[in-house]
Amino acid sequence: MIEGNRLEPKQIEEILKHKGHFPRYKRDENEVKGYYAALTQIEQWAARRIPITEKAVQTLHALVIASGKSKIKPTPYRDGQNVIRDSRTRAIIYMPPEAKDVPKLMSSMIDWIRDSEQVPCPIIAGIAHYQFVTIHPYYDGNGRTARLLTTLILHLGGYDLKGLYSLEEYYAKNLGAYYEAISIGPSHNYYMGRAEADITKWIDYFVEGVAIAFENVLQRINEEGHRTDQTDLIRKLDPKQRRALELFGESSMITASQVGKLFNFKPRTSAQLCKKWVEMGFIEVVDFSNRGRKYKLSKQYEDLISN
Repeated sequence: MIEGNRLEPKQIEEILKHKGHFPRYKRDENEVKGYYAALTQIEQWAARRIPITEKAVQTLHALVIASGKSKIKPTPYRDGQNVIRDSRTRAIIYMPPEAKDVPKLMSSMIDWIRDSEQVPCPIIAGIAHYQFVTIHPYYDGNGRTARLLTTLILHLGGYDLKGLYSLEEYYAKNLGAYYEAISIGPSHNYYMGRAEADITKWIDYFVEGVAIAFENVLQRINEEGHRTDQTDLIRKLDPKQRRALELFGESSMITASQVGKLFNFKPRTSAQLCKKWVEMGFIEVVDFSNRGRKYKLSKQYEDLISN
């Protein structure tokens, strides 16, 4: 999910697979194409350990606004003011630094990122995100580029989400908290305290998002591992055992008679089959009486029924 984008996850998937086109949401579609082109570039840079530079940031921004086009040039910084206003009241929400100060501020930010090796990577990413949107170096696409920059920093620092989760999902679910956390400072004017503001609240919010993202990744990996374990178990079973799982899906205990009905076996054959399954560890005897002897599924196979 991309903040403010109106497309559903299914529609985004169709766009990325070149199977869908949504004329009513052309702007949203172009955002998706640009954003995912930038993500692809980040993965390539991270794999090659390409260091973060101003040109890299300008390239990310160019990809963001290019609507998926492959031929792009690094975007120069804005050459004028880009005041942010309330969409309803038109009141000034934030006045970023003047255009003449942007190159120096961006250069200083990149130098700080590259020189902060002793600072934990998520903290670097959080501060870089805050500083980027504070400088607001472009007329459009600043938020997306800031989030891509943090993704690149995390990738290079070993915090790769493996494509299983993105911080965009965290922001999208906590959009109000995102704006509240990042709207810090005594004034809407950059030169009146924004640069010196205490950003602890923002860092807390950001680091919590990183933690949640990796908890989700760990959960998905564990679920996938569990499914893999189940697949391996099923492969160990012969066709009759796999079919017998149907009986345990209906009742926790079964009899040889039920097995006989399932396979149309005679009582003696059914009893012999159940005995063989006990020896193989597929089932266990619950009631040892000769008449109506009952069996339950061995513990290692119980999850095949409960899932």
